[in-house]
Amino acid sequence: MKPVRFDNADTYEPDEGWRRVSLAGSDQFTFEWFEKPPGHSSPMHDHENEQVCVVLEGEITVFTENDDVRLKQHDSVLLESGEPHRVENTGDERAVAIDVFAPGRGFDFWTDRTE
Repeated sequence: MKPVRFDNADTYEPDEGWRRVSLAGSDQFTFEWFEKPPGHSSPMHDHENEQVCVVLEGEITVFTENDDVRLKQHDSVLLESGEPHRVENTGDERAVAIDVFAPGRGFDFWTDRTE
């Protein structure tokens, strides 16, 4: 067993107010808790990992090159490997969600970006 206490978990803030927390995971899958302030959007990006996003609080909109979907509390979405997307808090309150990545990944996806 490998517990991860939220208060002691690795945390990364790619932008002000956009916080990501690394939860329990492995090389096969990782869980990342994140919060976004109203109006914040990640840049359009893609990755080798499949991604499932589950909204815990607030609302987000996930945009792909051809579509978008607005998600509220308890809604989820699957993004395929290599599918370009961005995630925006389109609500009036802080949004909180969990991302699941398979295979697993670390914060170096964001820290090592050159764009």
